[in-house]
Amino acid sequence: MRERVESMKPSVSHSLVSLYTAVLSLCKKMPVPTVKRQRLYAIILMVCQGGITFTGSLVRVTGSGLGCDTWPQCHPGTFIPESGSAPWIHQVIEFGNRTLTFVLIIAAAFAFIAVLRAARRNTILHIAFLQGIGIIVQAVLGGITVHLDLAWWIVMAHFLPSMLLVYFAAFMVIKITEDDDAPRRATMPVALRWATWGSAVTLALVLITGTMTTSAGPHAGDEAILPEHRLQIELIEIANLHAHIMYLYMGITIGLLAGLFAVRVDRRIRNVALWLILGIVLQGVVGVLQYNLGVPRWTVPLHVIGSAIVTAMTGLLWAMRFRRGVDSADRDFDTADQEFAAELAAEKTS
Repeated sequence: MRERVESMKPSVSHSLVSLYTAVLSLCKKMPVPTVKRQRLYAIILMVCQGGITFTGSLVRVTGSGLGCDTWPQCHPGTFIPESGSAPWIHQVIEFGNRTLTFVLIIAAAFAFIAVLRAARRNTILHIAFLQGIGIIVQAVLGGITVHLDLAWWIVMAHFLPSMLLVYFAAFMVIKITEDDDAPRRATMPVALRWATWGSAVTLALVLITGTMTTSAGPHAGDEAILPEHRLQIELIEIANLHAHIMYLYMGITIGLLAGLFAVRVDRRIRNVALWLILGIVLQGVVGVLQYNLGVPRWTVPLHVIGSAIVTAMTGLLWAMRFRRGVDSADRDFDTADQEFAAELAAEKTS
């Protein structure tokens, strides 16, 4: 790692790698984990990142958002629930959700130390490090949310970064399996790589409009929050906008899947795309049920965990656009495109 630092020019990346080197000196006696173990830690982290969005949705639908009415303490003068300060079930649910933050921190620490001890390439180190920073930022945002009495806009700002952390945890799961020293290979043609970007961008719009729909809906996170304090948009209007963007997202992803099969990309990529399509369809079914049943409580956690799964699958697919190593990519489409272009040019000149 020291040689890597010395070979780098001064930059933010250089500063971060210098920090990693200092941390590595504290754990240099730890065994170097295998790639399989590193991937396991990354998968656990991805699951934990998605899981805490599920428990957060339980806080919302049970009205437990102010079960602990301050932060970082639960109630003034105590870090744990206090009898009589709020209904006990609300305190248990909110305090339990807060406690899971420490589980997330442990998962992120294991993943980061594993890739650091293995001296993985900078991209992987940066993503693992930023997962930990993101968790801390999310904890602070959660505290601000409580201090602002669950204002709809800060609740949105608290949820969306969780999806971003899920997305990049999935990215790390893929990249950890690659050979750091192997050249990068394109696993799909340029047009399909742009389609993966289109899928990712429309997913972001789906998530934003989805949180706006929730902000205008009946589940505010606490019974004391009045309708006039919710997002002042007609629920039917924002729900329809959310649905139409979801249709766009599904259409782009189906088109991407068709292209992946047409050019016969690696079977693993096609499998991820198939599972992603299935996840989007199931999410659509849950959304339709919510709309027609008046958003019953049980549908919200189901829809939220579905969002985390779809986000993770989109992240996996996006990460697979380029791979390193023969085992990760069976051919390089950029090289194939160049060879095809050369053949066409030769035919024209002959």
